[in-house]
Amino acid sequence: MAESGVLVVDKPADWTSHDVVAKTRGLARTRRVGHAGTLDPMATGVLVLGIEKGTKILGHLALTEKVYEATVRLGLATNTDDAQGEPGVRTDASGVSDEDVREAVVRLTGRIQQVPPQVSAIKVDGKRAYKSAREGKEVALKAREVTVSAFTVSDVRRVADADGVFVDVDAEVTCSSGTYIRSLARDMGADLGVGGHLTALRRTRVGPYDLARARTLEQLAEEFTQIPLALAVAAAFPARELTEEETGRIRHGNRIAVQGSGGGPVGLFAPDGRVVALGENRRDHTKPVVVFDPA
Repeated sequence: MAESGVLVVDKPADWTSHDVVAKTRGLARTRRVGHAGTLDPMATGVLVLGIEKGTKILGHLALTEKVYEATVRLGLATNTDDAQGEPGVRTDASGVSDEDVREAVVRLTGRIQQVPPQVSAIKVDGKRAYKSAREGKEVALKAREVTVSAFTVSDVRRVADADGVFVDVDAEVTCSSGTYIRSLARDMGADLGVGGHLTALRRTRVGPYDLARARTLEQLAEEFTQIPLALAVAAAFPARELTEEETGRIRHGNRIAVQGSGGGPVGLFAPDGRVVALGENRRDHTKPVVVFDPA
């Protein structure tokens, strides 16, 4: 059986997240591989995979903060809100100043209401939005609250052609799970009256896992290395060392006395250092929500 753990892949462009999972199953020699937080085919960067028991923490990792490097092109919208979609009406963006861009960014920072892209995996009446889009149907997607904790512009460039001027904006975005960077590009363009879409996207961090930990598929094919499960849990969640008695109770799925505060997942470790479970703190107890090492 393959070792359990977490793998941080630097996803190449034009690969789907599922493509990376399929390749990794061959490299790891196991079918039990999953990913946390899908990346669009156009995007590159950090894709966190779980191997064997490491798949059990993916749902919790998918909810963590993420960081992206993005390029937004102002002057043209597309039906997918990125460069892979069908272009809409071209608008000359020469009247958009650097200050206009920075003011628009401020309006898209903080807790905002965001409508997902038409081409997305959001379900409407039980059907994925992207399937309806492929059939030429536009669906009504509800706005959702997301948090953009930082939206920092690093460069603003102007690109002229025969039809006018594009304004390209390079930025770094730190945001909550569920935030669509494509939607930020679309909404910035709409706010400035010229349309906009995403032309480049690179994810640089998912929770504690950043590009420094990432390996390309070529590197993994040469030497398959992953973060052992105990280290992966300790990196992503607060850690609590259990007594022998507590370890036995957790392995049987039972509650133990609460220690510390906060309701988020906490890594529960046996006295010998093995990770036993992820737990959640309630007012008067801690309960296991994922057990890696059952009785």
